[in-house]
Amino acid sequence: MKATKETLSPTRVKLTVEVPFDELKPSVDAAYRKLAREVRVSGFRPGKVPPRILDQRLGRGVILEEAIQNALPRFYTDAVQQEEVDVLSRPEVDISSFADGAPLVFTAEVDVRPDISLPDYDDLEVTVDAVEVTDEQVDELLTTMRERSAVLKPVERPVQAGDFISLDLSATVNGEAIDDAEAAGMSYEVGSESLIDGLDAAITGAGEGENRTFTTELLAGELAGSSAEVTATVRGVKERELPDLDDDFATTASEFDSLAELIGDIRGRLVREAEHAQLGQARERVLDLLIERVDPPLPDSVLNDEVEAREHRFAHELERMSVDRDAYLETLGQTDEEHLAEVRRLAAKALKSQFILDAVINAEQLRIDQGELMEQVIGRAQRMGVSPDVFAQQLTQGDGLSAIMADTLRSKALTFLLRRATVLDPAGTEVELPLPAPPVPSTTADEDAEDVDSDLDVDLDDDVDDLDADADGDLDGAGGIDAQKAGGSTDPAPSV
Repeated sequence: MKATKETLSPTRVKLTVEVPFDELKPSVDAAYRKLAREVRVSGFRPGKVPPRILDQRLGRGVILEEAIQNALPRFYTDAVQQEEVDVLSRPEVDISSFADGAPLVFTAEVDVRPDISLPDYDDLEVTVDAVEVTDEQVDELLTTMRERSAVLKPVERPVQAGDFISLDLSATVNGEAIDDAEAAGMSYEVGSESLIDGLDAAITGAGEGENRTFTTELLAGELAGSSAEVTATVRGVKERELPDLDDDFATTASEFDSLAELIGDIRGRLVREAEHAQLGQARERVLDLLIERVDPPLPDSVLNDEVEAREHRFAHELERMSVDRDAYLETLGQTDEEHLAEVRRLAAKALKSQFILDAVINAEQLRIDQGELMEQVIGRAQRMGVSPDVFAQQLTQGDGLSAIMADTLRSKALTFLLRRATVLDPAGTEVELPLPAPPVPSTTADEDAEDVDSDLDVDLDDDVDDLDADADGDLDGAGGIDAQKAGGSTDPAPSV
């Protein structure tokens, strides 16, 4: 077999493959054996029909067509490996010429991963927000904690914002009562604006036993969009009484013995949250900077597939929440065209980020050991609420392990870039990001990992070795994208 590669664009190549007839002969023989089992000829047992009889019954052309259809995938794969093509899409195959006894010549056009020239890592510099924790932020969290411990006390006064009231509701449209809109003894926090548009303004200032009527637009049900007249009757008014902010409150609401200790813990948590926010900004901005400098071209087919996948997940989520697409986009202030444009922009950014991170993986020869892989398996199992051994068994039945492999490698690549980049705050001071410590190679992540490994009776060392060996092909070829479709993330910045 002879194969030649022609570059049509930075993301598409054309393979021309010439196969001598002698190399096609095993496929021709296999086609005869296959059809001999399928064709029924009087006087011959199934599978024993001679080739000359099949030629008479079916025609030599049918035999050759069967042989070519079965042989093309193998010859195409051989050509891809011979020419070292990083395939990202299904090929468009065309048979150029073939005759009985003559060479088979076919072409295959396919989208490929673009070549990427990585910039100098040490030249990467980004700015993130400063870590600032204010007294107002601490007070806000303390107030939230006090509200959780608050008690409701009945009051004899008109309704105010923040009160908790008991009320009856009824509604009419064109003078006719709506049965599903009636409620009695409903509890409601005034000012939350979580029930009916216009309710808060109507009942503020009302006293116990007083009726207030207002007009609103119905948002759901058969009469959605209709103007309804709603009557609200206040049945009781209670105000929230917050506990005093002292050591007793700290002891009751937390594990700390004093208010000072509680405030110190809150401030420390806010600092850690701000530091992780810096990390998120640094990840995003380093990738943005690399995309700006490298700007890898994207094959249309790959981008369209990613947009379609995102739209499918979006539609599924709206269906799960029983939310109309147009109504949801209206709440976002987006038209359908604007939404699709945004989805396409985010999909393009995600794919470009993947291409760049995969190039870093190959350039730096990044790998994953068994301990890291098992740590990912256990962590994801915990987030899904299933046992690690059950989750690991599920992974072995599909492509989930490859997806986790791809995500984890890209996370390592991004962490590698962040260690080399210069990250500054607005004052120009270098920021020390809360990056994970470099992993220590081990056979297991912890005792749970050992349990998972033994329960599955799977040698994950071999799995990791196999995946590492395939990294140049799978992660630098179609597998890097296909892994995402199998369950990995396509967010621009994988989790570190």
